[in-house]
Amino acid sequence: RLVIILCRTPPLPRPLISEVNDEHLSQRLAVRRCTAAGERRLTTTAAYVQGQSPEPRIREYFYYIDHQGQLFLDDTKVKNFVTCFKDKQFLVFFFSRLRLNQSGRYEDDFPFLSPCGRERNFLRCDDRPVVFTHLLQDATGDRDLLSFCGGADKLTVSFNPEALFMHPATGRVYHPCSERTGGVGLVKSSLAIELSPSFVYASERGQSGPPTHFLWRKRQHVLSNQLAGCFAIEEDDSGAGEG
Repeated sequence: RLVIILCRTPPLPRPLISEVNDEHLSQRLAVRRCTAAGERRLTTTAAYVQGQSPEPRIREYFYYIDHQGQLFLDDTKVKNFVTCFKDKQFLVFFFSRLRLNQSGRYEDDFPFLSPCGRERNFLRCDDRPVVFTHLLQDATGDRDLLSFCGGADKLTVSFNPEALFMHPATGRVYHPCSERTGGVGLVKSSLAIELSPSFVYASERGQSGPPTHFLWRKRQHVLSNQLAGCFAIEEDDSGAGEG
C-alpha cells in the first residue's frame, strides 16, 4: 500500500528557480545566529540553495524568524510585515513540527528544524524560535494562554506569571515553552510593554534592579527566575553593536 505524505505549503512562499539569479540561490551571508541555547553571535552561514535536493526525493528550505515572531524565507532581502508568512494554516503546520535540528545538516547555522515528510525546513532566529505575540483565554475563560508565532489559539502554552523572566542586560521578557524548541520563548516587545505595569520591583532599588514579583488577577506572584540559567553569561564586549 502506497502512503503519500503531502506538505501544506503557503501559496507564495518559495521563489521558482527560474525566477531568481545565482546570487539569490547560493547564499553565504553574515547573519545574527541563535543557537539552541539562545546565544546570539555573528557568523557566516553555510552555502545553500532554496529548494535544493541533497539526495533523491529530498528538498531543503531555509527560514528565519525575527524577534517580533515574523517568519520569512531566510534569503528574503527585505524582511518586514509585507514579506513575512501570514497564512495561519501554514504557520501552525510549521511551528507545531518545530524541534532542535539534530539532522546532521546545518546544525550550527540553522539550529531548528521543521520536518515534513521528505521536506526539511531549517530555521534560524534573531533571538528564540518561539515568540509569544498575544495573551488569550481558553474557551472556559478560566485559563490564560500565550499564543505564539501567528498561530492564534492553535499555537499556545499555559501562561505562568511566576515563570516570566526579564533579562537584566537586554530588558527582554521570556517565558517557558516546549523543551522540544529549546524551553524558552521570547515575549514580543509590544506584549511585554502591555505586561510591564504588572512587574513589581524591590522598593529600595526601584526599577534599576530586576523585578521581584508580578501582579496578575489580583494576586502577587513571586518571580522564580527559573529561566536565568538558560542564558549564557555574556562578556561586556560581546553585545557591542547589538540592538
